[in-house]
Amino acid sequence: MSDRVEQDRAFGFETRQLHAGQRPDPNTGARAVPIFQTTSYVFEDPESAAAYFNLQEYGNTYSRIMNPTVAVFEERVANLEGGAGGVAFASGIAAQAAALFTLLQPGDHVVSSSALYGGTVNQFKHLLRKMNVELSWVDPDSPDAWRGAVRENTKAFFGETIGNPGGNVLDIETLASIAHKHQLPLIVDNTFATPYLCRPIEWGADIVVHSATKFIGGHGTSIGGVVVEAGTFDWSNGRFPVVADPSPAYHGLQFHETFGTYGYLMKLRAETLRDLGGALSPFNAFLFLQGLETLSLRMQRHVENAGAVAAFLESHELASNVTYAGLPGSSYRPLVEKYLPGGAGAVFSFDCAGGRQGGQDLIRGVSLWSHLANVGDAKSLIIHPASTTHRQLSDAELAAAGVGPGTVRLSVGTESVDDLLWDLSQGFAFVEKGLTT
Repeated sequence: MSDRVEQDRAFGFETRQLHAGQRPDPNTGARAVPIFQTTSYVFEDPESAAAYFNLQEYGNTYSRIMNPTVAVFEERVANLEGGAGGVAFASGIAAQAAALFTLLQPGDHVVSSSALYGGTVNQFKHLLRKMNVELSWVDPDSPDAWRGAVRENTKAFFGETIGNPGGNVLDIETLASIAHKHQLPLIVDNTFATPYLCRPIEWGADIVVHSATKFIGGHGTSIGGVVVEAGTFDWSNGRFPVVADPSPAYHGLQFHETFGTYGYLMKLRAETLRDLGGALSPFNAFLFLQGLETLSLRMQRHVENAGAVAAFLESHELASNVTYAGLPGSSYRPLVEKYLPGGAGAVFSFDCAGGRQGGQDLIRGVSLWSHLANVGDAKSLIIHPASTTHRQLSDAELAAAGVGPGTVRLSVGTESVDDLLWDLSQGFAFVEKGLTT
């Protein structure tokens, strides 16, 4: 493809998930992205080296900060999300922490949805406290709760496109409007939707985070995360001195004034990633790129299978409270039609009869569904959150996250759906046996 053609045409999602951010290697002609398994790079001369380290020129210095393989992954995810750019990290939880760390300082306040992944809840409760940052949990479905939680020192809103494991759908446009009225950024974890099903930036979100470990990778092989920024938020509005004021780490450089659209991203990379050190390995970036190449195909099958499994559970006498937002009777159906027209993802929960024992019996009774603490794999996965992923939460926090004693979370894979339903039936037979003995 020539430069002229690329400039004239807006390529489709499926094309960009294969090509964005990369051309064939100019030295070898390699079509696949090379794995640049190197720690560091030879500089052209002392002047260019100094310019790189002063952020006067953009170039590779050290793979903790940037790497050519990782750069392709960052650019491709940013392209698919419609963002200005991205910065990758060693895990989703590291990406999330870095996104907040870059804009917060002691004494700040964050408003967050209460319906979050258990690891995120723990991170917010404990890491933010160590940073002397205050936190308010709110009902993600109540715009008034978000409005009422804003304080003078509030610096961000945070939520998940599709809540884990409750399946609630975030009203992104409404929350972005509330946040922006108070000159705050909206940060959205888009892991469960992926940019194929939803692009929060198109609805007003300012920062998007992903655990690439999940659907982006798609095969349960690698841990990683990425932060994407829209590039449109005014970090110089007087509320964000961490991003806008002179940086003592760069001889008084003002990131937002100097880099404009890329000010936050440059701060995120040049200071947060550099100093916290949670760098994504080039090999994992390569594997994530392989996952991105089939993202749309996999998500279509994930969604198709998830709908069939949810319908099966909704009609099963030993299952209740099926939280799949794609079901016709879901209260989130209008938001699904608005934000997730391609489907409501493939991770949801339900309550198994028999409470905690029933949920655990179901898991003992299945064989095709893999019992492990992950989601987004091509293989179908099952877990009992109250005794695993959300074990550290109190009963009140479990209830706020939509987790009961018998709640079972499913990540529906791409197998033949009839086999998945057969296997769940075997599990329910084990539950029924436990209920009658």
